[in-house]
Amino acid sequence: MKEIQDIVRAFDAAQREGKQTALATVVHVQGSSYRRPGARMLVTEDGQLTGAISGGCLEGDALRKARLAMMQQKAMFVTYDTSDEDDAKLGVGLGCNGIIQILIEPINPESPSNPLSFLQAFLSRRQHAVLVTLFSLDYQAKEQPGTCLFMSEAGKLVGEHSDEHLQKALVADVQQVLQTRTSVTKTYATPQTALTGFVEILKPAVSLVVFGAGNDAVPLTEMAAILGWQITVVDGRANYATAARFPAVQRVLVAKPEQVLPQLELDEQTVLVLMTHNYNYELAMLRQLLPLQLSYVGVLGPKKKLERLLDELEEEGLQLNEEVLKNLYGPVGLDIGAETSEEIALAILAEIKAILSKRAGTFLRDKVGVIHSREQAEIKQVTLK
Repeated sequence: MKEIQDIVRAFDAAQREGKQTALATVVHVQGSSYRRPGARMLVTEDGQLTGAISGGCLEGDALRKARLAMMQQKAMFVTYDTSDEDDAKLGVGLGCNGIIQILIEPINPESPSNPLSFLQAFLSRRQHAVLVTLFSLDYQAKEQPGTCLFMSEAGKLVGEHSDEHLQKALVADVQQVLQTRTSVTKTYATPQTALTGFVEILKPAVSLVVFGAGNDAVPLTEMAAILGWQITVVDGRANYATAARFPAVQRVLVAKPEQVLPQLELDEQTVLVLMTHNYNYELAMLRQLLPLQLSYVGVLGPKKKLERLLDELEEEGLQLNEEVLKNLYGPVGLDIGAETSEEIALAILAEIKAILSKRAGTFLRDKVGVIHSREQAEIKQVTLK
């Protein structure tokens, strides 16, 4: 998400300076690679790079090809194969033992269907969206359709393909991806040709709500800002909850517990951390938050404190079954031996990332199998009339 934000900002700056740009997108990966499908990099005509498509080994070659794409005003499909000795001779040296396929598209700002206009539309509203990028795997030298369709949760479709049967199939898959929140890669075959589509889910930035404006909340907000998360700080103390103390956050709310929820937009990408050091404030907030079954609610402090809070809520008659408590985390954070407020912030953010990614937060060294799922490497094929 932060990568998209950075790319859009860089594109806006390039437009003001009258520079040509091209967008490189990882559209398919087989085997191991540093970045996965959906990774992007914006290239300007004078060689400025924003975003990344690898750990640094592809960027130089991609820059040269992007300049060629800008000069020709033609999309280019590029494959980097680590099993190919020629790649090593060229100095690519991936070291990942995978095949990375990248589409490089020159950006025409005059076209309402250019990839950057779609990314700008995505960032304009806090909603999930789907982006479709079409390319030819079998005939890489032929014309590449590129990014062609965009749809947000609001249901408005932007862009179209001239083949009505392909358009119909793409729209159906876009709607399915919006429902499942999972990207798919599929080849759409006709008697004349075959195009592969990367139907990509775009998720809004994580929205982090921090209850508590003490000194220990400062590094948490600063680190979350580096990740590109949208941050709100809430506290009942006006002298603590100030924009001057939290320059990295989008919103600072001074509010009593009963005033907070009406001012928040809660969705599946919203996570909340209670670190007010005020027992009664957190009791009042948990009373409201737990029935909502949010993605993540973390409570700073010892386990005994949380147990006391839950006991008191249960005595009040709040039903605290497994479903209600499954996304409550306290003591908050991964067990990394954190002591300082900065280390605690790191532990909290790592736990949140693991939960949102549906990972256990364990050592990669001990992981059995591959780091990333290989499901996206599987390309389904459908035959169109």
